[in-house]
Amino acid sequence: MDDPRLLTPPGHVEDAAAFLWDADRVLLFTADYFTPVVDDPYTFGQIAAANAFSDVYAMGGRPLLALNLMNFPSRQYRTDEMAEILKGGAEKAREAGCLVVGGHTVDDPEPKYGMAVVGEGHPLRLLRKDGARPGDRLYLTKKLGTGILATAFKGGDLQEEAYGEAVASMARLNRAASEAALEAGLSGATDVTGFGLLGHLLEMCREAGVSARLSFGALPFFPGVEAQARDRNVPGGTYANRQLVAPFLEVHPSLEEVQVLMAADAQTSGGLLLAVPAAKEERLLEAARVRGQALYPIGRFEEGPPALRLEP
Repeated sequence: MDDPRLLTPPGHVEDAAAFLWDADRVLLFTADYFTPVVDDPYTFGQIAAANAFSDVYAMGGRPLLALNLMNFPSRQYRTDEMAEILKGGAEKAREAGCLVVGGHTVDDPEPKYGMAVVGEGHPLRLLRKDGARPGDRLYLTKKLGTGILATAFKGGDLQEEAYGEAVASMARLNRAASEAALEAGLSGATDVTGFGLLGHLLEMCREAGVSARLSFGALPFFPGVEAQARDRNVPGGTYANRQLVAPFLEVHPSLEEVQVLMAADAQTSGGLLLAVPAAKEERLLEAARVRGQALYPIGRFEEGPPALRLEP
């Protein structure tokens, strides 16, 4: 059934479903949950909640209501761990100004946690994947490599202290980045999660009918990512991402395959990827500065059919 109030119809890829409620409000709907990427249950709850809220922030909205989604071996009476996960999610929701109003739990030997989220945005101020235009600069708001580092950590090849910066980044809300993008008047954005930088950038290119050029040397990685990637601590999702973008990706001959995998790394609670017109760049930089929000210029959009070019 077609409904003109649905602003994200089937066949178009967006970070959340968008439903026009009235002239001033769009309701945003999303859900996400996954297995632990850290040992501490409270921190895992924070990361999972921040990741779930990210889809709302990526569309220029603010989270309003959330439901917990949890799979947990509850019959093993590990209720203290379960409570800590929920506590971490609840405190991150409080930081986001979002109410947690219930949820659902399934008995499962492998823990999983996340949230279903309802958010709100303005119909004239949404951030969309189709908002990029040729000439727009590409900015990223968080460093890359969480998938590779999480794989190394789970395998015992990375110590907890070396994983700390990535953990803190995953637990950080994309609220400030979204607010800065809205203040600057941007219209093109997405967040970088499971499909990695290259996969989500390709989605933007397809939706907007443009191509993109990236500089590998400008990509911000957490310390240790390249070393772990060279030691083959690369998750299966990253290899899948590399294969997914292969038909659309042109790689400079000086770049190694391990570097391409780093750019394709599957992220958890990554940053926002912003399309920034030249006329709005200074305003974005100032809006980010006053919020303490990092910005990394990594490339630009160009005319042409959907394609990616990765240069040194």
